[in-house]
Amino acid sequence: MIPKDPNMLVSYVNLGLRDKYENFEDMASSEGFDADEVKDKLKAAGYEYNGGSFIKSV
Repeated sequence: MIPKDPNMLVSYVNLGLRDKYENFEDMASSEGFDADEVKDKLKAAGYEYNGGSFIKSV
């Protein structure tokens, strides 16, 4: 199960992207979560996906 808290979620996703997965879509498929739902949740918390990780929007 993935974290519900946005700050924990971004850490969880970025760690997976750094250590285990080639891209976010592969991670979502392997971990069994909806990529669009997670992207929307992180976007609402001020993060955007830059193709390799989620970063804080400016």
